[in-house]
Amino acid sequence: MQLTAERKKEIFKQFGGNEANTGISEAQIALFSERITHLTEHLRSNKKDFGTQRSLMRLVGKRKKLLSFLKEEDISRYRNILKELNLRK
Repeated sequence: MQLTAERKKEIFKQFGGNEANTGISEAQIALFSERITHLTEHLRSNKKDFGTQRSLMRLVGKRKKLLSFLKEEDISRYRNILKELNLRK
């Protein structure tokens, strides 16, 4: 199941304020987290899919960079997004 356009709009609306605000860090982190969850489930059933495994590692790295950027910019927004997405740090 791919991430549908409707689901992306929901994520951007929830974390970005509206559907058009796709550049805010929280919305991008939430989108990456959704994709990471999907790829993790895929890899549980397809253990030898190394292309997907590489894609997953790239997404985790991108999310980590965005989280560290957000932590430097505004610690309260950083803590809020960690709480909302149930990410551990």
